[in-house]
Amino acid sequence: MSGAGRRSEGRGRLGSTLSNLAVALGCVLFLGGFAWGAVVYKPYTVPTGSMTPTVNAGDRVLAQRISGDDVRRGDVVVFTDKAWGDVPMVKRVVGVGGDKIACCDDGGRLTIDGKPVEEPYLRAWGGVSLPGGGGNKAGGGPASSQDFTAEVPDGQLFLLGDDRSESLDSRVHLTDPGQGSVPRSAVEARVDAVAWPMNGMIDRPGAFAAMPGGVSSSGPLRLQLGASAVGLLLILGGAAYGPLAARSARRHERTGSSADAG
Repeated sequence: MSGAGRRSEGRGRLGSTLSNLAVALGCVLFLGGFAWGAVVYKPYTVPTGSMTPTVNAGDRVLAQRISGDDVRRGDVVVFTDKAWGDVPMVKRVVGVGGDKIACCDDGGRLTIDGKPVEEPYLRAWGGVSLPGGGGNKAGGGPASSQDFTAEVPDGQLFLLGDDRSESLDSRVHLTDPGQGSVPRSAVEARVDAVAWPMNGMIDRPGAFAAMPGGVSSSGPLRLQLGASAVGLLLILGGAAYGPLAARSARRHERTGSSADAG
């Protein structure tokens, strides 16, 4: 065998080895990303339109399994509470233990301990007059169709829907012992993304970031999707090496044969 042939064969073996390694690593990342996601996240179908426009009725969401102790203001959570019908529900946390919740101020905004909260995620609606024509910047109306006040007991959460004109939430349960709140232990998961239709990640609202405890950090969903995407590229790249290498070898053989014939 000529020196050029040995070099070509050596490159071929090295390429084949690297190709196999790429496929193997790709499988680990691709399957590992999905397996990790299956452990951390649980899919839910949103039953009502009370969280429109953040999530709509029938949307398929991915919710991270967490402890209720990890919930922060602004989180969209899945919870089950007997007083609310004992079925999984999706609402937004606007108050935690110790908060004094009130609505609405002269600007039509929700207040927490007297501080107004801008809620750009609210569904636009109107029909309610406010002193001075106030309202949330995005919603064009007040943060609630009814005025209310509540003090959230320790270990409890105050929950509202983003469609305040339609949502049946903590406001309906204000006369309950917890003034509309539910225990943190009722929380099953925190919604991180709308999987279908593919509307993407649900951002943590900045309105609550300056309050004690801040907002929760993002879950690992982006990292999991990234690992699966890189794994898929490695699998496709490694699998494509074989046919490409074979085609290149045939081309070299034809070129060599032509040179020998000449």
